[in-house]
Amino acid sequence: MRQKELRLALVCYGGVSLAVYMHGVTKEVWHLARASRAHLDGEELDGVAGVYRDLLARIESEQDVRLRVLPDILTGASAGGINAVFLAQALYSGGSLEPVTDLWLKNADVTELTAREARPGWRFAKFWAQPFADWLLRRSGNAVDETVSPETRKEVREKVSSLVRGRWFSPPFSGERFSEMLFEALQSMEDTKPGPVLLPPSHSVNLLVTATDFRGHAETLRLNSPPQVEETEHRMPIAFEAKALLQPGGQLADPLELVLAARATASFPGAFPPVMLDEIDRLAAMEGHHWATRGSFLSRIMPAHVHEGTVNDVALIDGAVLVNAPFGAALKAMKGRTSQREVDRRFVYIEPRPDRSPVESENAEGETTIRPLGWFSTIFGALSTIPREQPIRDDLERIEKQSRDAHRLRQIVMGLRPDIDRAVEKLFGRTFFLDSPTPKRLSSWRAKAQTAAADRAGYTFSAYAETKFSVILDRLAELTCKAVPGFAMSDCDRVANDFRRELATRGLARLCDDSGASPEAIAFFRSHDVGFRIRRLQLLARRLSRDWEIDPDIPDDALDLARGKIYHILSLYEGVDDVAHLGKGFAPIAATAIEDPGAVLDFLARNRMPPEIDIEAENLLAEALSEMPRNLKRRMLLTYLGFPFYDVATLPLLQSERLDEYNPVKIDRISPDDARSIREGGTNDTLRGTEFYNFGAFFSRSYRENDYIWGRLHGAERMIDLVVSTLEIPMGEDAVRSAKRSAFLAILDEEAKTRRCSSALIEQLRGEVIARLGD
Repeated sequence: MRQKELRLALVCYGGVSLAVYMHGVTKEVWHLARASRAHLDGEELDGVAGVYRDLLARIESEQDVRLRVLPDILTGASAGGINAVFLAQALYSGGSLEPVTDLWLKNADVTELTAREARPGWRFAKFWAQPFADWLLRRSGNAVDETVSPETRKEVREKVSSLVRGRWFSPPFSGERFSEMLFEALQSMEDTKPGPVLLPPSHSVNLLVTATDFRGHAETLRLNSPPQVEETEHRMPIAFEAKALLQPGGQLADPLELVLAARATASFPGAFPPVMLDEIDRLAAMEGHHWATRGSFLSRIMPAHVHEGTVNDVALIDGAVLVNAPFGAALKAMKGRTSQREVDRRFVYIEPRPDRSPVESENAEGETTIRPLGWFSTIFGALSTIPREQPIRDDLERIEKQSRDAHRLRQIVMGLRPDIDRAVEKLFGRTFFLDSPTPKRLSSWRAKAQTAAADRAGYTFSAYAETKFSVILDRLAELTCKAVPGFAMSDCDRVANDFRRELATRGLARLCDDSGASPEAIAFFRSHDVGFRIRRLQLLARRLSRDWEIDPDIPDDALDLARGKIYHILSLYEGVDDVAHLGKGFAPIAATAIEDPGAVLDFLARNRMPPEIDIEAENLLAEALSEMPRNLKRRMLLTYLGFPFYDVATLPLLQSERLDEYNPVKIDRISPDDARSIREGGTNDTLRGTEFYNFGAFFSRSYRENDYIWGRLHGAERMIDLVVSTLEIPMGEDAVRSAKRSAFLAILDEEAKTRRCSSALIEQLRGEVIARLGD
């Protein structure tokens, strides 16, 4: 049976109270991942997850494709970042998102979020602010009249008046209470009995949320003249990466680190105070929680501040101020990812409010006009709304370019294959495939193939060698910078240049001579070129995939077994290509990279890739080849020995240590405008949190319930669309319609049982589903 992975990189926008809608969407991503895991394990599920599982089972029976859904990259900004944090933890640990729903429905209200000291103790508290509150809220065309529905204006006015009278020129919401809520939600997830981990063992899960360093930190820029300048950098991404465990219940990171990330990214300017480290330390003391990884975490996310000793002065505010749609982080997280089978990679972004048209109103004659800009709306839009809603065209174009490059590279490799296969056969003769591939023979064959590839490349080999040399130097410099918190990433180029100058004094000013690579270059590549080994193994794994080459004479179980062995060998090299492998002794030596680059290079040569790794890898590969059917062994040997020919042709295009997923990326959006099976009106006809400049749901429980359920319904519709869109043979419209109807009704049944949302709302939506999609 053909196996395929639908990998999702989820990008959650900022949206203030529309985060409640986004929670509903991410809950369906979680349910789909649960269904995928249950289908793989042959287990039954109820509710909407059961509907998704039935859909996957139907696809398998009708199209002979076993599809697994893996949400493995999660990025977010502002309130969207909170949802990314909780979803990442649930995917990694097998925990439930149900406790998080209570966080949004119960606690995401101004009465819960308002600082205790900011609440007015009696009706006439801060009486001097009452005239201002009256002017703000009662004057014609005020912010409430402009953005809030008539039936809820009274409730909103009362809560806004309380905020205005309770605190003046200070953030009304409590940062400490916000942090407590986030910690409580994570603890509730941990206390709930976990299900299975939703990602394969050792599969990477990446989480990144954006934050803004309000005061900023100095970073060095290298120029021609003057040689260097300093600029103030305010972007501060907070990233987490971990390998999925076999057993459930693990923590993606220390809960306080996740709290800091969520609290910082959603610290809306003016509403919440900036988060500072002492706030999280007080939370740790209050909860009796020992934050063991505090030092290493801070060194990783704010190395410049750690180096300068200014960590306690860092003030973090909303990440959406500078980066509202962190597509770049998702692209970066894709680097180095590999695949064991066919992959359909999707970038999925949640956009609750895609309609950016001017607000319209009707005059007395019934004519539609553009509503004039008011004082409040102009200021708020200039300072917050416009920066957050800046189009993502640049990001999407960059993703599209990467997809084109991946497609082109794949076509180049496929086009080269017949010629390279013939070159390898001519070099060794057809009978060598009958020989047993012992480690000694593999080493001899490999050296012969590399020499032949250099000879055949001719004058282009020098360009290849220089590209490979530069890629290695960049990687060595990156490892060095990672080991030293005081190094800014802008210093990596300087370190790489210092390495180059040092190596030139050691005979590597020229990499090639008349016979190919010089002896000094060969020794350098043998010691440091981990990337070459990784790329070779990745290409072997790709040629084992059915989407690249279909050979009905090779059984699937042989392909799966071979893939497992190749990835086991690959893990050896990936393990050494990490700064943690170099140990604590590397950091003090790395710190001298500018003054003594030779010492750093010598340490890396001794410790980064010991010869035992190559010996073990060759033994494992020889063992794997001996167990393969003859036709599969032939394919593997042609690829393994032909890899130097591929690498000479593709590395100057790739400019990277790795082949990565080697697949084009497709982009999908989830928004009310894309999910119209129940209602046609899109955002304006479904969501209520858009009112009062997207703060609406913080002022009304009924608004939160409405947006949460619509988030689930829209999320379910788009999850089914995503699954169906990955099929090569389209599924019939009636089957898709039936699956969506079942999912909608299952969601409403689940919510009716929990009794946390209005029964009238649930029954109204149930009637609409039946009316549109049938009984």
